[in-house]
Amino acid sequence: MDSATYETPTASETRTPLGASADNGLKIVVVGGFGAGKTTMVRSVSEIRPLNTEETMTQAGEGVDDVSGVRGKTATTVAFDFGRITLDEHNVLYLFGAPGQERFWFLWDRLFSGTLGAVVLVDTRRIDDSWYAIDRLERHGTPFIVACNDFGGPTFTPQTIREALDLDPHVPLVNCDARSRESSKIVLITLVEHIKELYADQARAPRQELV
Repeated sequence: MDSATYETPTASETRTPLGASADNGLKIVVVGGFGAGKTTMVRSVSEIRPLNTEETMTQAGEGVDDVSGVRGKTATTVAFDFGRITLDEHNVLYLFGAPGQERFWFLWDRLFSGTLGAVVLVDTRRIDDSWYAIDRLERHGTPFIVACNDFGGPTFTPQTIREALDLDPHVPLVNCDARSRESSKIVLITLVEHIKELYADQARAPRQELV
């Protein structure tokens, strides 16, 4: 069975070919809990037809995966999602969506290799599902931001979410709708700006001389 599926673009969508001048590929990973909307975000923002490694969920998986809160979910990522978005004529973002189930977490370390930064996508109805992603990114020293995906549930103040996730004050926290291309682009722009600021801070920091 071929598990790779592709999203068919609508007539109103424009799929931009990669320009010959693009010479800097930047790897971004989208992580988060099971059913947080990672595949949806990659699909909505990618300028190419995204590669999705989704399989249909069956009753056999209910004994392995925690499907509480995602009863309407019928398919799940079993390897990774892949998409692309051009920032400018020289810089391109390559997007990798990581699988959310615990049994696929062993893939994360490989996906993090060479990653510029990450988006932690959060379903505020299931905050606990986000802790592992944040912990792994902090252990790898990978810059990240947190994006709260809108599932139409109760709203929480940014401070409440920060406290629930035990976020450092410097980590950006934004709201988004992963189904929206514009909303997802804002998330990625926020991440890139955050990474630029981190590098700028490192450049401004005084260097210690070796004695």
